Amino acid sequence: MILSYDVVEDDFDDLVVARSHEIPVLLDIGAEWCSPCRVLGPMLGRLVKEYGGQFVLANVDADENMRIAGRHGVRGFPTVIAYSLGKEIDRFHSAQTEGFLRRFLDSFIERHAAGG
Repeated sequence: MILSYDVVEDDFDDLVVARSHEIPVLLDIGAEWCSPCRVLGPMLGRLVKEYGGQFVLANVDADENMRIAGRHGVRGFPTVIAYSLGKEIDRFHSAQTEGFLRRFLDSFIERHAAGG
């Protein structure tokens, strides 16, 4: 199972919205030039492997996919959005501690299992 992948505008609905009916999808919207993104990205990459298929990580380069960022009302980077059953159920902004990320992920996975 692929745990992490890049998403562009053309495949967003399939790889994020539709996929979130099968498994929770964590959408990470960031940019290459963003320092907090360079901190958060590797942490999320490590956690998606550690959680072993309980969720997938969908990465969006905001500079290349401005419409995705606009569609989600993103005002700063990184913005991380939790998708379950085709809709956004939670989000956070900026780099966070590992403890925060674990609590966020545990809650997100639990909510998905309970039906969103």
